[in-house]
Amino acid sequence: MREYALTFVIAVAVTYLLVPLVRKFAIAIGATPPVRDRDVHKEPIPRMGGIAIYGGFGAALLISAQLPHLQNVFVADTWWGLLLAGGLITLIGIVDDRWGMDAISKLAGQTAAAGILVAHGVQLLWLPLPGTQLSLGPWLGAMISVLLIVVTINAVNFADGLDGLAAGIVGISSLAFFAYYYVVAVEQGFERQSYPAMIAIILAGTCLGFLFHNFNPAKIFMGDTGSMLLGLLLTSITINVTGQFDANTAREEFNSGLVVFLPILLPLLVIALPLADLVLAVLRRTLAGKSPFAPDRGHLHHRLLDMGHSHVRAVLLMYLWAGIVAFAAVSLSVFDTPLLVLTVTALVALCAVGLIVLPRLQRRGLLSWERIGRVKTRSGHD
Repeated sequence: MREYALTFVIAVAVTYLLVPLVRKFAIAIGATPPVRDRDVHKEPIPRMGGIAIYGGFGAALLISAQLPHLQNVFVADTWWGLLLAGGLITLIGIVDDRWGMDAISKLAGQTAAAGILVAHGVQLLWLPLPGTQLSLGPWLGAMISVLLIVVTINAVNFADGLDGLAAGIVGISSLAFFAYYYVVAVEQGFERQSYPAMIAIILAGTCLGFLFHNFNPAKIFMGDTGSMLLGLLLTSITINVTGQFDANTAREEFNSGLVVFLPILLPLLVIALPLADLVLAVLRRTLAGKSPFAPDRGHLHHRLLDMGHSHVRAVLLMYLWAGIVAFAAVSLSVFDTPLLVLTVTALVALCAVGLIVLPRLQRRGLLSWERIGRVKTRSGHD
């Protein structure tokens, strides 16, 4: 655990220190686009913050390879493929943030980066099914892995609409993955130093380091450079963790069958809101006769702002939902207290719903202090 903690601190520190340098570079090359109608910020802000995220991730990964215990997880070239794929997706993001790219070219680049990951061993070998597991052939496994990577990249990209939103959601998901793997590894007697847990804690560290500069009011945006990179790294954890556990063994060790499905379900659950936003955006634009990739102001975060939430409150509400889903799923999968977990989750979720609708109720006068005071006065007279 101490080496995990050290790796986390390194990722936070390097990312945090790189951001000001990247910001100056982005301004110097003109990666500060003008404010658009659908944007929520008022002044031009430089992009390309993903360069700092990639730098912090790469530095923490390379330093981890020199630590006494974590160096034992570098037994395959998976980490090298992750650096190569991350470097490619970062370059694609730089081009898009500075000069712009059409959707087809960007999709081709995302597919190429996913292909690099798969070629270096980041590939689904089986899928969990109720009561059994489905073994995948090399070609089918490769195609499903590439599809999962590309979908997650674009879902995280859609989540990057408010200051700190994408970094926070991915950071929460990474911490949930780390908690899941660490608890399961301890329960099954696996080595606690593992490649998936290491990648998860490094990714969480880079997200936190970047958030110091990206939370509202943001000094820099991660741009497509960062959002696509975060999606790529998050999916690599999903696929690697899925390949670590045998489904039959996991079912025998844990009372909850959810532990087998969690590696696939967790990222989908955490990014469920951005993923739903992605699907609804495509449907909305297609039905309106527009391109599915045409930008608009109908995303979920825009709706939260239109309901009366402040920028910060909208982001924190999205964090809250991501945290509820992620850690409830982890708790249900590894602890034998489903009723307690579901009860606590339901109460927290109910509070979250109340927080979401609160501005609308206040705007309609249903929760104004004057109205409450009149109701109390009237009750007193009666």
